[in-house]
Amino acid sequence: CDCHPIGASGKTCNQTTGQCPCKDGVTGVTCNRCAKGYQQSRSHIAPCIKIPKISNTQATAGSDEGGGSAGTGRDRDQCGKCRAGTRRLNLNKYCRRDYAILGKVLERETVEDWVKFSMSVQSVYKRARDSRLRRGNTYLWVHMKDLACKCPKVKTNKSYLILGKEKEGEHPGLTVSRRSIVIEWKDEWHRRMRRFQHRSRKCK
Repeated sequence: CDCHPIGASGKTCNQTTGQCPCKDGVTGVTCNRCAKGYQQSRSHIAPCIKIPKISNTQATAGSDEGGGSAGTGRDRDQCGKCRAGTRRLNLNKYCRRDYAILGKVLERETVEDWVKFSMSVQSVYKRARDSRLRRGNTYLWVHMKDLACKCPKVKTNKSYLILGKEKEGEHPGLTVSRRSIVIEWKDEWHRRMRRFQHRSRKCK
């Protein structure tokens, strides 16, 4: 089939036409370029994202290193830098978010401009008084553009420490954005989160 390793969503093509199954915004028989109105991103997950302004350039679905044919520098500028504060955690940040959970990301699907991950909430360290957040399965929503820019970086079959505001977003489940704290889980976080729970009485 010769399906593009990044642009295609699978390796099985139509035996009659040779058409590979393409990811959102990707086109071509082998899924090797961005469709009209989309531009190349630096993400394996969403290699083509919608262009905010209309442009006629078609970019190749390149590698994560930005090895495609068009405008990778401009794409990087559009992403900008992720907020450094969302990669680190202290008591002040813990206090300012209304939930803190450990969740394992299981599956993903694309819904219009959003990526919906199914997630198993394994521990709830903090939640608001009127919160419906419980251990068990829920959804985690990330805007495709934020995911393509890796702000936040979310992958399936990985566990994350997630802190955010429960009322952010209109989707069922939790919505995370560039302002949310999403950190890949390490076992040492468990003790630290328990410490934050004890010290949270000092939250203003």
